[in-house]
Amino acid sequence: MTETLGTTGEFGLIAAVTRGLSRSEDVLVGPGDDAAVVAVPDGRVVITTDLLVEGRHFRQDWSSAYDVGRKAAAQNLADVVAMGARPTALVVGFGGPADLPTAWAVELNQGLADEAELVGASIVGGDTVQSDKIIVSVTAFGSLDGRRPVLRSGARPGDELAFAGRLGWAEAGYAVLTRGFRSPRTVVDAHRRPQPPYADGPRAAIAGASSMCDVSDGLIADLRHIAEASQVVIDVRTPALAVAEPLQAVAAATGLDAMTFVLTGGEDHALVGTFEPADVPDGWTVIGTVAEGNENRPAGTVTVDGELFASPAGHAHFTS
Repeated sequence: MTETLGTTGEFGLIAAVTRGLSRSEDVLVGPGDDAAVVAVPDGRVVITTDLLVEGRHFRQDWSSAYDVGRKAAAQNLADVVAMGARPTALVVGFGGPADLPTAWAVELNQGLADEAELVGASIVGGDTVQSDKIIVSVTAFGSLDGRRPVLRSGARPGDELAFAGRLGWAEAGYAVLTRGFRSPRTVVDAHRRPQPPYADGPRAAIAGASSMCDVSDGLIADLRHIAEASQVVIDVRTPALAVAEPLQAVAAATGLDAMTFVLTGGEDHALVGTFEPADVPDGWTVIGTVAEGNENRPAGTVTVDGELFASPAGHAHFTS
C-alpha cells in the first residue's frame, strides 16, 4: 500500500522532510522549534518569495517532484543573487492533496535541499497544509556581506548592458512540451530545472554593477523593470545574442522564431545588469547600451536594435 499524506500526517511528513537536512554556519537554530534563527552578519537581510502552483507553473506529467523542488528553490535563489547577495536560508510552505504519495513530497524536498546546497544555503523551516492541488511556496534569505544591494534603479546613461547565464532555453523546452514531445532533451531539462548563474550575482556586485535583475519573465520584460526604475532607455543588440543550436532546432521544428525565445523567454533565471564599460566582469556578455530618454524614445523604454519591440515582451501574471 502506497503511503500518502493522509496516512503519514502533518508531523510525520515534517519529520520525513527534515530528517538529515544539512545546516550551514549561518543557521543558528534550524527546523524543530517555533522559528529558525539565522545569523545576519552585517545587520541587513535580503528576502524574496515565490509560489509554484500545480497546473500553472508545473505539471506532474512533465516534471518529477525532484525537478519541481530544484525549480522552486532556483527561482528564489536567483532573486537573492540578483541583489548581489549570498543566499543563506530557505523557508518552504507546502500544500497537497491527502491522497498524494508521501514519497512525492519527500522527493520535492530533496530537490529543494540539493539546489540550496549549490549556494551553501539551508532549509530552516516552513509549513504544510492540505490543499486541492500541489502548492509550493519558498521564501529565501540572503546576506549582502557588507556590500550595497544592487537595485534595478541604478542604471546610468553610458553604461553597457550585459548578461550571464542562458536565455530562451526554458521557453524552447516549454514549446516542445506543449506539443507533446520530450526532445531536444537539453531544452526540456532547462524548463524542468533552470540553471541560474549563482556566482555571477555577487561577482557583478563586487565588480560595480549599477543595476541588476534576474530574467524570470523574459529579457525584454525584465529589462523594462530596469529602464523604468532607472528612467533610462535600454537598447538590446541582437547580433550580440548567440542563439544556441538546440533553440534553432526547436524553432525549425515548431515554426517559431529562435530569437524570440531569447528575447521573451523566461524561467532560465539568467542575470542581466548594467555596468560602466570597464567594469563588466568575466563571464558576462555585453548585449546592449543604456542611454538618456528623448522625444522619440522616452525614459523607461526598451528597444531592440534601435526599434521598439512589437511582439509580446514576456510573461505577465494575471494577463497570460
